[in-house]
Amino acid sequence: MPFDDFDFPTGARRVPCSYRRNSRWVASWLFVVAGFTFVMIVLGGATRLTGSGLSIMEWAPLSGALPPLSHAEWERLFGLYKQIPQYSLLHTDMDLAGFQRIFWLEWTHRLWGRLIGIVFLVPLIAFVVRGMIPRRLIPRLALLFVLGGLQGAVGWFMVASGFFPDSTAVSPYRLVVHLVLALALYAVMIWIALSLWRRTVPRGDPPTRPLARRMAAAVVGCVVLTIVAGGFTAGLHAGLTYNTFPLMDGSLVPAGYAPLEPPWRSFFEDVATVQFDHRLLATLTAALTLAAVAIGLASGVRGTVRRAFLALGAVVLVQYMLGVATLLNVVPVGLAVAHQATAVLLLTAALVACHATRRAPAHPELP
Repeated sequence: MPFDDFDFPTGARRVPCSYRRNSRWVASWLFVVAGFTFVMIVLGGATRLTGSGLSIMEWAPLSGALPPLSHAEWERLFGLYKQIPQYSLLHTDMDLAGFQRIFWLEWTHRLWGRLIGIVFLVPLIAFVVRGMIPRRLIPRLALLFVLGGLQGAVGWFMVASGFFPDSTAVSPYRLVVHLVLALALYAVMIWIALSLWRRTVPRGDPPTRPLARRMAAAVVGCVVLTIVAGGFTAGLHAGLTYNTFPLMDGSLVPAGYAPLEPPWRSFFEDVATVQFDHRLLATLTAALTLAAVAIGLASGVRGTVRRAFLALGAVVLVQYMLGVATLLNVVPVGLAVAHQATAVLLLTAALVACHATRRAPAHPELP
């Protein structure tokens, strides 16, 4: 189902000014929520990289919004953390101050998720009451809110996998599910916001050639696949090995590629295979993106479409260099967080370019 097939006035030569104003308000709100979601994804990456994600052993959607308020409560929570393998296998020398450092990052991550719910729900209710949202869009936005709440449950499902015996981190599979759902919510909000905003500006750009449109759509698909591969790379800590580029232990393809049985498991569970696949997908994505930019610019696009393609080309170059730098420096936290953040920016740029190349909306011409 398309996400920009909304109700618009028919039989009129112009869309009313009030409708344009409402569309801008709703689009701006969705851009803000998407911005909050972007920060949430970056915080999630930081908690994983610092090992903070398992520091809170309880899932308390309401009471968990308050931090520990007494020394006794801090000791209780630290006692719970001491019961999991991550502490007994990796952090037996950790004191209460060290626990507090990792706790605050995870607590901030969870609190930010609650803030996203408020920032989404309160304006949504206000816009619906005031009749500012197209009728067909209301159920889709309500579904986004429900899926956002489900994301909290998925997050706890992921965290709980780190409590298993001999486990010092969360399941890569559950990590990727959590990441993909977050990215899906983010992408849908960006797409709907772009659709609403585009309907408030004149259709002044010349039509884009079909090849440029198809290339932009292909870039979105490749970026998503590369991010998913990056999620498994992160979940397996695969970036901590084979820290050379472009070769892996002197070979383009690592020795013993895909060694597990059945072979498909290697693509998700074998460190060398997962890292190679992420490298390969990243390189293909960069090449395809630059080709799409070249084709788009050669097709004579102007205005918003041209700027979208130029931004896409710039972001993919930055992201590729960040990925190589993160690998060569053995995944320092700062570079790794920047790499994940820029991956989301690359997805954003690809969505904007893909949306900008779509045909103009079928509704009365705007002034």
